Amino acid sequence: MDSPVLDRATWSDRERAHHERADTLTAAHRERAARGEKHPIWDFLFTYYSYSPSQLRRWHPGAGVQLEDAANRVQWRWYSPGSAPGSVAPDAAAFAREKAALADLIERMLRRTAARPGQFGCFGLHEWAMVYRDSEHRHTAPLRLGQDATDAVVEAHDLRCTHFDAFRFFTPDAVPRNRHPLSREDQPSLEQPGCLHAGMDLYKWAMKLGPLVPGDLLLDTFELARDIRLLDMEAAPYDLSAWGVVPVPIERADGKAEYVRRQREFAERGNGLRRLLLTAWLGAGQGTRPGSDARHS
Repeated sequence: MDSPVLDRATWSDRERAHHERADTLTAAHRERAARGEKHPIWDFLFTYYSYSPSQLRRWHPGAGVQLEDAANRVQWRWYSPGSAPGSVAPDAAAFAREKAALADLIERMLRRTAARPGQFGCFGLHEWAMVYRDSEHRHTAPLRLGQDATDAVVEAHDLRCTHFDAFRFFTPDAVPRNRHPLSREDQPSLEQPGCLHAGMDLYKWAMKLGPLVPGDLLLDTFELARDIRLLDMEAAPYDLSAWGVVPVPIERADGKAEYVRRQREFAERGNGLRRLLLTAWLGAGQGTRPGSDARHS
């Protein structure tokens, strides 16, 4: 199948539209940064995920899509000359050669997570486990229930976290309360689509794939991460009323129901984006890379 070719006018229009959309998504953060102002919810999208607004602003057409009259882009990482004169295209094979271990990890994470059923009984308690029986908290905002009542919520529930990058911030007293011990090595085997952080991490995987991901898909993953981040903090133990946050009180039945409803919606959105990332990267109908573990998905 011939690779698609975009003429200069078409890809320039798409690039311009991407810049405008990205600038809109990051405007408030950039304005706060210029004032030296911190935000306990939204800074996470640029600190934990350490990608700048300028990186989000970069437009790429996606793997194998040729750009006419764009030979200057051959200096960009993982771009190669295309078959059309003066054209270049993001090169998935070059990425796989240079970043073999990363490519294998990303494919395993995307395929395996999408293939598993979602788990919806965690109620966002990972954030509560990060402050359990500990006076030193990662966030400066106060606990809305106080320390003792927050600890009691943790003790009244079964911790079911499946995401290592949340689990690693559990307090020492919270670690043994989790249903399963987690490790970095086990992450591809345990990640599941109901996890809020697994959904947010789609933005990370899209960024790591760089030019192999179409610009609109990259921004879709960022928007998902943004939307999930809000629920993550609404369900957290902190009092964020000063920033206009209305809590989702997961210590009550109504809060649990709201959390699970929105969690299911995010899982569906996330799995749709996982499949789009795999299709855009590896090519629809072209199978998998040699050595991939799709047979285990």
